[in-house]
Amino acid sequence: MTPDSAQNVYQQIVAHIGSNFAGWYAGIASDWETRLFNDHSVPKQGCGYITRQCFNDTDARSVEQALLKLGCDGGPSGGDRKTVYVYAYQKMRGTNP
Repeated sequence: MTPDSAQNVYQQIVAHIGSNFAGWYAGIASDWETRLFNDHSVPKQGCGYITRQCFNDTDARSVEQALLKLGCDGGPSGGDRKTVYVYAYQKMRGTNP
């Protein structure tokens, strides 16, 4: 995955989600695959999800905050300086949350 600007990452995720932000969870991670598939129990197929890489953790945190302001579910930022991935997934039966 190639890093991109916070603005581009934000626009790509918003375009992917559409308009039902409350039906989606947004977060940040340094290891997006573990976070999505293990921690959140997102199925690898049959569930809408998107992951994008920012240039740094500051950009990733700003994108996450912007998605939360739009109405996506999620919590306060965690992670460390390697937390450069922003992800969002459609909440469905079996995902956590």
